[in-house]
Amino acid sequence: MAVTAGDLKDTQSEPDPRGVPIDRVGVRGLKFPVCLRDRSRGLQHTIATVSLAVDLPEHYKGTHMSRFLEVLQAHGPEIDVATMRKLPAELLKRLDARRAHVEFTFPYFMTKQAPATGAAGLMDYEVTFDLEATAGRGDFVLTVRVPVGTLCPCSKAISARGAHNQRGEVRFSVRFHESMWIEDLIRMVEKCASCELYSVLKRPDEKEVTERAYDNPVFVEDVVRNVAVLARADENIRWFRVEAENFESIHNHNAFAMVEWPHRDPED
Repeated sequence: MAVTAGDLKDTQSEPDPRGVPIDRVGVRGLKFPVCLRDRSRGLQHTIATVSLAVDLPEHYKGTHMSRFLEVLQAHGPEIDVATMRKLPAELLKRLDARRAHVEFTFPYFMTKQAPATGAAGLMDYEVTFDLEATAGRGDFVLTVRVPVGTLCPCSKAISARGAHNQRGEVRFSVRFHESMWIEDLIRMVEKCASCELYSVLKRPDEKEVTERAYDNPVFVEDVVRNVAVLARADENIRWFRVEAENFESIHNHNAFAMVEWPHRDPED
């Protein structure tokens, strides 16, 4: 005789006496194929690292972990952005929760041409879609992580020969009114550093990039302010956070700066 779920003890649904609600419980580190809109190629297929979570009331001992996978995989072997937006609300219903959180982090690839020779190469950027839902309300934050080059204005001003420079990283998160291209956010950040990075550079390109950085020195403070000015001028962006970090080349520590605007989401 086959055993059914109803024949087995449901430990997760048993009461818990400790009186402690859990803010977020679920699964993370899950890999799943995703399909995204690509401005130059139409569509891009990549692999996301996924986190799915809900809150858990104090009276339940545990959540049903398998249901997270069931909700995700019910949409087939690949998921798109429109489906991602639906997942938090589906988790609310499937797990009888009050708040659900979904996160997709994935590499996004863009073809970039070197500035002097035009040599083409693929650059990868890390992108995160952070989605949350409560009864009657949803939230979507898009984050791009962009590598950049920076050259120190102080070092240039005081040194007889050259100036110290380094790679940096900018994390730019936005809430928006209408959908935005990932490429536009990346370009917004790259314009705000001393120079942008490339995967393929020939010698004339190295000369161009090096001199461009030297002619455009910026502190980490300048980077976040530059991005903030562009973001505040974009009427489609209703909230943003930009954080820049320099992987310092002459210090045994990193430098960072962050700007958030407005400091509270207008809908909070």
